Amino acid sequence: MYAYPMYNRLMLLGFKTELNLNNKQRTVLAKHAGTARHAYNWGVWLTQNILDYNKANPESKLKFPSSIDLHKLLVAMVKPEHLWYYEVSKCAPQYALKALRDAWDNCFKKKKSPPRFKKKGQHDSFMLDGTIKVLGSNHIQVPAIGVLKTFETLPQVKPKNVTISRQSDKWFISFKIEIEPVQTEKTNRSVGVDLGVKQFAALSNGQVFDAPPEYKRLKAKIAILQYLNRNKQRGSQGYKDFLERIAQLHYRLTCIRKDFLNKLTTYLAHSFQAVCIEDLNVSGMLKFGKLAGAVAMLGFYEFRRQLEYKCKLHGSQLFIIGRWEPSSKTCFNCGRKNSELTISDRVFDCTECGHSMDRDLNAALNIERMGLSLSS
Repeated sequence: MYAYPMYNRLMLLGFKTELNLNNKQRTVLAKHAGTARHAYNWGVWLTQNILDYNKANPESKLKFPSSIDLHKLLVAMVKPEHLWYYEVSKCAPQYALKALRDAWDNCFKKKKSPPRFKKKGQHDSFMLDGTIKVLGSNHIQVPAIGVLKTFETLPQVKPKNVTISRQSDKWFISFKIEIEPVQTEKTNRSVGVDLGVKQFAALSNGQVFDAPPEYKRLKAKIAILQYLNRNKQRGSQGYKDFLERIAQLHYRLTCIRKDFLNKLTTYLAHSFQAVCIEDLNVSGMLKFGKLAGAVAMLGFYEFRRQLEYKCKLHGSQLFIIGRWEPSSKTCFNCGRKNSELTISDRVFDCTECGHSMDRDLNAALNIERMGLSLSS
């Protein structure tokens, strides 16, 4: 689930579930996703040409189009030439162009890189709005497509819009729901959490959570399939079959990661009154060789994102200490800093007071103390 801030007590969460489709419905969804991708790529081509023209002709600049302008141009220039646009909902290309305009806004603000062309089969998705109804426990009616069945029970709400996306060979539907935070009874006062690669999370109460062992096994399978697929002719049936098998393994790895992170963050937010973590520089860690792969696989950023909204949902406090705090190199007993401590040192030995403790446990205790000091 994804959390969105609201001005009242209610929280806006994102609900996502898999669709149970027949072949006809899969074809209809693929047409919508393909139309949205075509509109997006056409918008990228048009906006890039406008920027190039304005750069070459500074005296006669063209107005950079808004999302409404892009849709009007699409209706006038593209739809008459591609009549299959009328076979799908108008919302699919319309929301795709809105997403493109938002991407350019982030680029102009130097938050993200310029938008690029989308490839078929990668991150296929589209949005729909209008008359959307949840029928019964596991059916939802959406415009232009009809009634879709899901594998799990749906919340009894009336969504304003939905997003339908594909991952591997599976289709998902997502929308936003309003939930009121619940103050759950906590069994513990506070905890510090130290994240790492060898052990995913070490808690200040002595608990250790290792990453699921399936991570390495699935990564090894993916690497073997990618190696076997290296000499196959692009576009051949064998090449496509291998890509589908690799996509299925990536999806399975994603599901295992989400399940592990959801259970851990729910346990922390539900059991402790205060949770203290570090402000890790995840984007910086992703730039360091082998460490980057491990960090991306473990999902440090996703752990913090889930923990932030779940603490609000369960009435817990989340304290985030600065990324430059020497939590690993500081003795919890006397406070002396050991600057010579290296990553390979798994035990913290203090030369000042003789205190000896597991490195990760020492860091978790320091994180808890530093975090609780922020509340005073």
